[in-house]
Amino acid sequence: MIKLLHTADLHLDSPLRSLALRSEALRDRVRSATRMALVRMVEYALENGVDGVLIAGDLYDGTERSAKTAAFLTAQFDRLDAAGIAVFLIKGNHDAESPITGEMVLPGNVHVFDGHGGRRQLGEHPVWVHGVSFRNKHAPDSLLPKFGAPVAGAVNIGMLHTSLAGAAGHDPYAPCSVADLVATGFDYWALGHVHGRAIHSETPWVVMPGMPQGRDMGEAGPKTASVLTIEDGTVAVSEIPTSGVEFTRVSVDISEMEDETALRALLRERLAAVVRSQASDATIARVTLTGSTPLCWRIQRDRDVWAEALHEMAEEMGSVWIEKIAFDLTEPQAETEAGGTTDPAAALHCLMDEVRADPAFRAQALSEVETMLGQLAADRRAELAPDADTATALADRLAQGGAARMMARMKGVAS
Repeated sequence: MIKLLHTADLHLDSPLRSLALRSEALRDRVRSATRMALVRMVEYALENGVDGVLIAGDLYDGTERSAKTAAFLTAQFDRLDAAGIAVFLIKGNHDAESPITGEMVLPGNVHVFDGHGGRRQLGEHPVWVHGVSFRNKHAPDSLLPKFGAPVAGAVNIGMLHTSLAGAAGHDPYAPCSVADLVATGFDYWALGHVHGRAIHSETPWVVMPGMPQGRDMGEAGPKTASVLTIEDGTVAVSEIPTSGVEFTRVSVDISEMEDETALRALLRERLAAVVRSQASDATIARVTLTGSTPLCWRIQRDRDVWAEALHEMAEEMGSVWIEKIAFDLTEPQAETEAGGTTDPAAALHCLMDEVRADPAFRAQALSEVETMLGQLAADRRAELAPDADTATALADRLAQGGAARMMARMKGVAS
């Protein structure tokens, strides 16, 4: 039996983004998360008799130069070398940008495929690994013509960093279709580039393993690597956990809550459920309170108090931290038999809703948002509002939040 481990998109030492981290211990864990994912995979390989490791691109994270990253990576490859474990590596778009790529002297067990393509046998086993690296950070054309024919009488594995026929949030890189890959006659395609795990085919295997460590809420959930087991020429695929930190969104419907004591108990239970279900060592959660509740105005008024309470609850749990708290709450409307409201504050709220829906108001709000966005750095601006529709939605959301907070303050004064 032959075992191989397949991973991609480690983005070593890339920062985990968009975190308002208050815990020094968590900051340290987050900074080392991508390294720990690689360590976990190396330790799995050492403990489970893995014969080879396939890294399908974006081992690095672009133009940042770090001697520490290079030293760390070399030390991990040395551990594999000492155990006789081969490493097969192709360069992705981020690797092509990285100065580390061209400066490192790698141990003899590491084979880096170049931009011309080639193939390499896995020791004396009847397994051949084929691969092509990116020469530059852009690869607008298919790289499949650079692959040779499969070796007869052997298991053939292809390594390719590609966006396939396109993926949301990813620019087109080395485009090709799953049908194109299947037609090559290879037994397994070890892909990289798209950060979400996907098995596109099982006959033959076409596997995008996803990244082994997420970096923000856009890369939520526990992460894994793929393990290939080859026996009698047949390939089977399984997963192993790799992420030390996972991101999750927690939506809490508080419509049934009648008082603050019950609400605190509900929040505590939801955080405890996050801890029970986490597959990684730690979870970073974005919590959103939703629903229609009489507590709405009090919560809006005391947002900072509830935020602090959630942070304290999370700290008690020991392995969950709060990244952000959002409030998507409405207040029940008291109505008369004729359908009108009997509550003056509710009537004012309805009036605010009408104002927010007015085209002139929405245009002015959008103008204010565009002015604000214009004062931000380009990358942050693109993250908040990559297109006109997103900017409009942001303006609407801010107006809604402002109206809710104004109502909360007015009710607080009147109570």
